[in-house]
Amino acid sequence: MKRHDFVTIADLSKERIMYLLDMAREFEKFPNRELLKGKVVATLFFEPSTRTRLSFETAANRLGARVIGFTDAKASSVSKGETLKDTLLMVSNYADIIVMRHFIEGAAQYASEVAPVPIINAGDGAHQHPSQTMLDLYSIYKTQGTLEGLNIYLVGDLKYGRTVHSLIMAMRHFNPTFHFVAPKELAMPAEYKIYCKEHGIRFQEHTAFNEKVIADADIIYMTRVQKERFSDLMEYERVKNIYILKSDMLGLCKPNMRVLHPLPRVNEIAYDVDENPHAYYIQQAQNGLYARQALFCYVLGIDMEQVKNDSTIL
Repeated sequence: MKRHDFVTIADLSKERIMYLLDMAREFEKFPNRELLKGKVVATLFFEPSTRTRLSFETAANRLGARVIGFTDAKASSVSKGETLKDTLLMVSNYADIIVMRHFIEGAAQYASEVAPVPIINAGDGAHQHPSQTMLDLYSIYKTQGTLEGLNIYLVGDLKYGRTVHSLIMAMRHFNPTFHFVAPKELAMPAEYKIYCKEHGIRFQEHTAFNEKVIADADIIYMTRVQKERFSDLMEYERVKNIYILKSDMLGLCKPNMRVLHPLPRVNEIAYDVDENPHAYYIQQAQNGLYARQALFCYVLGIDMEQVKNDSTIL
């Protein structure tokens, strides 16, 4: 395998997605290896993060790499006026991979064009979050036994939710039916509905969110209303608690149905759901470790044979 950037899920074929999921499964069996021994991973987080940053750093550490970087751009030379280009070129002198989260849509694509080392997009504005999508796909695959022909309900902030935008693109290969559940202020943007139509993806739109609406779901994917994306805080206050999933709403759901959430949650999933057997969002976050280990191998050109034949399992 040659080296790659990982900027958008739209670049991955069905075969490549399944290949990476199989690799994630190998890492779940044995997460501690030294496939990246001697490598340096730089994590550049221009936006706050907990799960994404820590899971990338843990993935790097469990594969034997060292980690450098920053969690706040104010602690870097960006605060002095350094351009993104110069930051990337400087960090490329020190690292073999750059994992970057940025608040500007398209920043990861720009980084891949500038930096001489592989770029992994850890989220760019409201655009995409492809590494989250890989762990979402792995979570769906593990809980459903397939990615084919599923009813997937996307609930909440579909306007700014980069995780749901990426998931739509990834699922184009697997004949899903999407249900977009959102108020009009947070409805799925027209460009993603056009994308669905162009790729033959079935979808329905709902504003109601209740026990009957979600009864046929295989996956309920809750999202946080993202305060940081709103320029009008009054609009945020109107919609922030519009959909709250409670345990008593899950009585009609299929036995196999699982509730996912990219986290963090605010109020959109009540705490009584945590004890419900349909809840899977904590395990979903754990799956991020294995998916991101697979992505490190992908961007560095480490193939499945090398992973399976790895003799440094710890």
